[in-house]
Amino acid sequence: MENTLQTQAATARALLDAAPISRFQWQTFFLCFGITLFDGFDTQAIAFTGPAIASAFNLGPNELTPLIVAGTLGMALGAISLGSLGDRIGRRTAVLWAVLVFGVFSLLTGFARSPHEILLARFFTGLGMGGAVPVLLSLVSELSPARHRGLLITGSLLGLPAGAIGGGLLASRLLPQIGWQGIFIVGGVLPLLFLLVLLVRLPESPFFLAVKNLGLHQEKIQALLARMLPTATPETIKASAQIAPEKTAQASFTALLQPRFLRNTLAVWLTYFCNWAAWFMLLLWLPTVLKTAGLPAEQAALGTVVINSPAILFCLVMAYYLPRKPVRVLLTATLAFGIAVTLALSMAGSQWTLVFFLIGAVGVGVGLPQIALNYVVMEAYPTALRATGAGWAIGMGRTGSIVGAGLGGWLLKTFGVAGFYTALTVPLLLAIVGVLMIRTKKMTVTTA
Repeated sequence: MENTLQTQAATARALLDAAPISRFQWQTFFLCFGITLFDGFDTQAIAFTGPAIASAFNLGPNELTPLIVAGTLGMALGAISLGSLGDRIGRRTAVLWAVLVFGVFSLLTGFARSPHEILLARFFTGLGMGGAVPVLLSLVSELSPARHRGLLITGSLLGLPAGAIGGGLLASRLLPQIGWQGIFIVGGVLPLLFLLVLLVRLPESPFFLAVKNLGLHQEKIQALLARMLPTATPETIKASAQIAPEKTAQASFTALLQPRFLRNTLAVWLTYFCNWAAWFMLLLWLPTVLKTAGLPAEQAALGTVVINSPAILFCLVMAYYLPRKPVRVLLTATLAFGIAVTLALSMAGSQWTLVFFLIGAVGVGVGLPQIALNYVVMEAYPTALRATGAGWAIGMGRTGSIVGAGLGGWLLKTFGVAGFYTALTVPLLLAIVGVLMIRTKKMTVTTA
């Protein structure tokens, strides 16, 4: 019986991999893109409203730092808690809860009357934002054919910079009229309205349903597969609906620290930690840095738009070359370019045309490695350790984002605008060291 189920599982996966992407799958992809769109808006909201909040409550960079870090800390905890919850209660349910949480608390941020209330609201907003992305990526991956999985996953993540761009444009135009409170209210109302669409349209993964209880969910699985495989016969759908969970080799945290993997583990962690630290320090402090350099708050908010736009464009270029070129070469070259651009920014002063050009360039040099890092884990570990390795790497990246967000205000106050940009070269250099340490030759895992 077990062999029969495994054969049917392989049949279901093979059918999905071979079939054209159905309208139902495209619908699910765009729903997930919409979630990351609002997620990106809310993630960056504190960045382009930071200068206005600082003015409203007479806060310096050090006092503003906890408000920025709170959301990042919430995202780290949300990725761990809601991410694992998605493996217990389902992808759909976990995503719906995540959107509800970050929508409600973003809305409440707009009604906060003190920095303390903003801090609490941003923390809980971060919980929802951090939990949404890993779960919806699992959903996209499980509903995608293998040949397009990488593209669809990357495409769904493009909502993050796109949402940041939308928020930056909104802030630059409407901040004087609706204030910082209005930005957060918009960031709360829109995902809550979208949640109504998700309640009706967002599906569960048939593979998750099979893992939890094949007998109980077989009719649901059959209905989902029928929508994903509209040209398949009813008999094929019925047979494929009896999918069983894929068996994989067991892996653990301690396996990552075995002598043969220890170098790669430390190298991957170093790369993730340092790249995320530099990227989030830039994203979350850039409007404040530009305002400190002399730009009005509404124009400073455009920095978020400029830094994210090239990242979207070149992300597709990077996605094309990643399977075709050595990942380490691409990462090293991109990070080195980021170092050169940040040094140029430190000397650009108030030449605003040059400054904004360099900000766009730094989005390529520091932002694009975020895409390539997903491939690093695949080359650094054998198949049996990739999931565990990726999970811990992302955890280290989130930790780096907290450190970067926390240090940004202190660096700006202590060393000024030029010192802030120069300081970015340190984590970028360490990230290059991490990349060069990674061994990407093929490895195997033996199991007892």
